Amino acid sequence: MNDVDAKPASDSMHLIWLTRLIAANTPEEVAKVIVGVVLDRPSCKAASVLWSLDEPGKHRSIPLAAIDADDWTWLYAVATSGTPQWSRQGDRVALCLCEKPEPALLVVTVHPGHERSSVPDDLKAPIVLAGQYLRRALEWSELQYSHQQLERSETLQRALFAISDLAGSDRDMPDMLRGIHAIVSTLMYAENFYIVQLYRERNTIRFLYFVDVEDPVSPGDGQDMPLQEIEHSLTWYVINDGKARMGTAEQLLAQVSGPVIQIGPDSHDWLGVPMLRDGQPGGALVVQSYQPGISFTREDLNLLEFVGSHILTALERKQTKEDLERRVQLRTLQLADANRVLQLEVLERQRAEHLQTALFRIAQLATADIDQDEFYRRVHSVVGELLNAENFFIGLLSDDRLKLTFPYMVDAFKLPPTSRALGRGLSEYVLHSGIALRADNADIEQMEVLGEIAPGRTGSPALCWLGVPLIVGDEVIGLVTVQSYLEESAYGQADQELLTFVATQIANSLTRRRSAESLRRAYEQLEHRVEERTQALRKEIIERERIQDQLKHQVMHDSLTGLPNRGYLRDRIDRVLNIIRHDPQRRLALLYLDVDRFKIINDSLGHLAGDEVLKEVSARLASCVRPPDLVARLAGDEFAILLENVEDVSVATAVAQRVLDALGAPMPIAGKELQPTASVGIAIGDAHYHDADEVLRDADIALYRAKDLGRKRFELFDETLAKNVVDVLAMEVDLRHAMQHEQFEPYFQPICRLDGGHVVGYEALIRWNHPQRGLLRPADFLKIAEDSGLIEEIDWRMFGLSCGLLASHGSDDTFMTFNVSALHLRRGDFDTRLIQLLDKTGLPPSRLVAEVTEGALLDNPELVRGTLDRLRSIGVGAALDDFGTGYSSLSYLHSLPLRILKIDRAFVLELDKDGNTNSTTVVAAILALARALNIKVIAEGIETEAQRDALLAMGCEMGQGYLLGRPAPIRQWLEPHAATS
Repeated sequence: MNDVDAKPASDSMHLIWLTRLIAANTPEEVAKVIVGVVLDRPSCKAASVLWSLDEPGKHRSIPLAAIDADDWTWLYAVATSGTPQWSRQGDRVALCLCEKPEPALLVVTVHPGHERSSVPDDLKAPIVLAGQYLRRALEWSELQYSHQQLERSETLQRALFAISDLAGSDRDMPDMLRGIHAIVSTLMYAENFYIVQLYRERNTIRFLYFVDVEDPVSPGDGQDMPLQEIEHSLTWYVINDGKARMGTAEQLLAQVSGPVIQIGPDSHDWLGVPMLRDGQPGGALVVQSYQPGISFTREDLNLLEFVGSHILTALERKQTKEDLERRVQLRTLQLADANRVLQLEVLERQRAEHLQTALFRIAQLATADIDQDEFYRRVHSVVGELLNAENFFIGLLSDDRLKLTFPYMVDAFKLPPTSRALGRGLSEYVLHSGIALRADNADIEQMEVLGEIAPGRTGSPALCWLGVPLIVGDEVIGLVTVQSYLEESAYGQADQELLTFVATQIANSLTRRRSAESLRRAYEQLEHRVEERTQALRKEIIERERIQDQLKHQVMHDSLTGLPNRGYLRDRIDRVLNIIRHDPQRRLALLYLDVDRFKIINDSLGHLAGDEVLKEVSARLASCVRPPDLVARLAGDEFAILLENVEDVSVATAVAQRVLDALGAPMPIAGKELQPTASVGIAIGDAHYHDADEVLRDADIALYRAKDLGRKRFELFDETLAKNVVDVLAMEVDLRHAMQHEQFEPYFQPICRLDGGHVVGYEALIRWNHPQRGLLRPADFLKIAEDSGLIEEIDWRMFGLSCGLLASHGSDDTFMTFNVSALHLRRGDFDTRLIQLLDKTGLPPSRLVAEVTEGALLDNPELVRGTLDRLRSIGVGAALDDFGTGYSSLSYLHSLPLRILKIDRAFVLELDKDGNTNSTTVVAAILALARALNIKVIAEGIETEAQRDALLAMGCEMGQGYLLGRPAPIRQWLEPHAATS
């Protein structure tokens, strides 16, 4: 074909393409035309049009095609720049068709071998025109979408307004729910629709509305039902977690975390959304489809969720309105009932006030100063205002209770006689029974038939009769009666109660008047008896005062000596201290004394002689003071002298010396001449003392100080003594605390050979790691431990610790000595306990040496010898400590199983002094004696080399002291077995 023929064909193709482009309306149609035109080019292998490129994977393309992830960067670059760009592989070119209302691209794949640079130019002309059409189509499509959304929003808005109008209307709940169903049906397919509301406080649900073409019966029949009844159903999942569910049965099963229980027929498609209030589910809306061609979309889900929250608000508004109306109606009925009750209460209160006024007037009459007849008349008048009392009479029993008298009578028909004998009438029935009787003619006839009253009524035949007994205490003294002859004037329960009150006031009045007369007579008799009793009481008071004085003297005085006792003394001291508080310059002195060794007098001469000594001591003490000073016996042989006013201490000490001199004079008792002595403690009382007990305490402390210093003396109290006492008490507490908290620790002092310094043993010495006072030596606390009875427990604690430490440290060729007091040796089971201790700690008995003093040996030689023999039999040795300072009796030295003698440090200390031949001689003699008895010797207290050399020259093999090593924890001397191995 020549060029002339080709041109008409090209124009024809261009015209066809323009025709197609003009006929295209939607972006898809325009894109198909553009792709068709591009594919007509010989260089183009494939082509596609892309738009909606905002998010990868949601783009639109003609023809449909996926885009590789690597291509998005390339396509975004073309969309933002508007210039053609080739792909990385170079086989495709992307051109921008339009930029608004959104970028649209043409992607062309070029045949291999064609010139790449000519492709964009060849496509430029059709692309410009096609891009304009595509832009118009995109704008038109966007405009249509906006219009559809606007229509949908208007429809939804109208539906919400309609739901709100329904909630505020006067239509009942079922009618409103049907209206809501109709509104939802205008928005989506809702032929099968139900509403479930959750009542969280009760954990129940109610199917408020239920329409289903396959299942017409509503679950729960419109009533509340437990939420658990629909557990694991699709509706339950929606309500339970507040999340929507949509899809087929298989899709729904994948949307829940547990099993699904089918309730009702199976649906083709199901959609349920929660009705939320503040993020919490308050129920659910459900629509479902049984037709395969009808399914729900994501838009339906969003729409139903949006409508659901408004429906919940409408339901709550409607329910609140109905509840309010019900409460208003109920409250209106309650107020009406309350108003009726209040009106009745007002009438009853008015009647009660009238009744109360009448009863108050009757009560006043009972105590009014009027005669009895006037009292009866006024009472009758008041009673007549409250009930029918035209026929009224009062009957009283005579003193012999055989007659009935009528002091007051009023009757419209017939008056009874003023008195009559008792019979079996109505009045007698009330008198005998003691209870009120209200009876009409029928009741009276029945009582006659039963024999309770005699046939034939005495008096007038009243139609109604009411009688109430007059009771004083437990005794019936009469009755008050009213009766009616008219049928319309019958008596009721209220009348009976009123007449009962009247009867009580009448009985009170009678009682008061009778009592007044009895009281007058009693007053006369009482005055006579009072006069007689007064004379007797005067005599009794005088005698009682005498006895009280005697008892007071006995209580406040000692029965043996006649001296004031401790209670009397405390009262006197308190009075004097009270005077001192007002006069701080004044002083008192208290001398606290007891007779030295008084127990020996009682044991030797008997208690009678002891009592004579106490009497004589009392007399001598009394001769040493003058009034107002006081001598008192406190207890046993303890006495006290109170000097109420002393100018200075010398006055008190002078009296104390006078007492010692007076008691020191010979005293003939029981045929013997005694010269008792006393120890005296003196406390000077001033304004610092608060009570007598403090003064007695300090004087007692001074007394014990005098005893400690040798008796037969006096001592003044000062703060040092008080501090020492407090320190002893505090130390005792600390000692017990130390036992509980393991504060005691054994220190080991090495025992060495003097010729080379080799360590052969250790002496275990106790130390106390006091938390406040630091490390304490035995001299700081052992005396207090002995006095408080803790020494044995502390010793055994130390025995155990020492043996355990030695067993777990060092080699087996060293021994250990430990001090054993006489207190332990007095125990018959000492050796048994020690053996058990060695078994427990694992220390061989041969490594243990018990140190005893000479005083302990003399205490009970036979017991000590037996104990040491038993210890020697198992391998435990014995050492005699401080040898040479005690009795040094050779009689027990050769007879006891001793392994070691320890030379006292007093002899060693003198060895390095010039010319000390005596100490040298003693030490040499001890060494010679020990060698003769085959006993080893240890010298204590070696502190200088001269002392060590002197001992070594005399043949002493072993020693201990600061020169050889100070006491220290065992870790300083020995390593544990584990470390050694």
